[in-house]
Amino acid sequence: MTSGPAAVPRRTSVAWWLTVSGAILASASAALSIGNALSMPRLRRPVIGPTYERVVVCVPARDEETTLPLLIGDLRAQRYPGEIRMFVLDDGSRDKTLAAAHRAAGGDPQITVRSNAVPPPPGWTGKAAACRQLADLAFAESPSADVIAFVDADVRLSPDAIAASVAALRGGDAALLCPWPEQYAGSIAERLLQPLLSFSWMSTVVVAAANRSLRPALAVACGQFLMFDAAAYHRIGGHAAVASSATEDLDIARALRRDGAHTALVSGAGFVGCRMYRNGAELRMGYTRWLWSSFGGRAGAAAVLVFAAVAYLLPPVAAVLGSGRVRRAGAVGYFAGVVARLGSAAAETAGRPGGLSGIGGPARRITSAGAHPLAVTIFAGLVVDSHIRRARNALSWKGRPLHRPTHEPSARRAQKRKKRGTLMSILDGAA
Repeated sequence: MTSGPAAVPRRTSVAWWLTVSGAILASASAALSIGNALSMPRLRRPVIGPTYERVVVCVPARDEETTLPLLIGDLRAQRYPGEIRMFVLDDGSRDKTLAAAHRAAGGDPQITVRSNAVPPPPGWTGKAAACRQLADLAFAESPSADVIAFVDADVRLSPDAIAASVAALRGGDAALLCPWPEQYAGSIAERLLQPLLSFSWMSTVVVAAANRSLRPALAVACGQFLMFDAAAYHRIGGHAAVASSATEDLDIARALRRDGAHTALVSGAGFVGCRMYRNGAELRMGYTRWLWSSFGGRAGAAAVLVFAAVAYLLPPVAAVLGSGRVRRAGAVGYFAGVVARLGSAAAETAGRPGGLSGIGGPARRITSAGAHPLAVTIFAGLVVDSHIRRARNALSWKGRPLHRPTHEPSARRAQKRKKRGTLMSILDGAA
């Protein structure tokens, strides 16, 4: 048995190796983040010319009385040289979203506003059901759409956003284009956590390589703005293919890749922006409603949280509480984590000072990056909270309960149990 002074070197050795491991992981994340910031494809201002591509933009909206009119104004201001139609669906809002939509549309013949008071069918999430209704409207028209886009009601678009996105979709020969929006923020909670959305893939995936790959696990997408080749979208069954998914954006991208079609992620900075949440409480509800479905299940979530703890929490703790080489290694690891976060922020804002958001100012970006360990700790708490709420069947969003299925076919349950225990499913979920 080792005791007394002999135990101290062993404890120091363990702390040293753990801290060095964390510093190496954080440094690798920083390298990926900086590489993506330098090489990530971006939307470009298009050369305006005639086109025969007919674009339909679909906007599902629930309780978006204040944000939806702004988006409709942006859509009416689009400089797209071809035919463009907009469908807006008020999905059972509890506020005056429908009236606000009609006022903002102003009788524009390009905009159709509809309302829906029927709850989503069993096995469907509210957003997937609303998107299906909008797609049905788009495909019912003659001629039908060549390109179909789904845009959340809290998104803001520059006048060239649609034209630039169509050019990128066709130029990249993709079935799905996701222009990643700048994430706007107002509250401290938003500034801490919203940058983690882009950081999660900027620091773990080589975007250019992922765009060329057909591997479903490498698909990255954000449901705030998705633009599809209409034929490819229809071929996989549209949102019916992801009817019950809590992360329908990622799952529909994976469905396209399984069908042999490419999906592409580009930076939408300067063209697309979004403020998802308005305060900490709304942010918590928003994240916990879907985090349970991430990372390939509970085992994958545990693996990701261990990785995050070693890479982003252990080094700053060692830098403060350690001594000698442990402290130095911790300082290196902490600095690497800050650099990784700054790299992802630079890609999201296209390097424009200040951007359009509360995240974007240089001073706030540096402060937010410096508090990265705190953000990771809060995020880990949200992951655990999401799993607990899911187990208790206590998840909801905008007044709609998100119930777990009470039953499902036994063959499907067996398949889930088999998949949940495989290493590849955990790695795929983590990716």
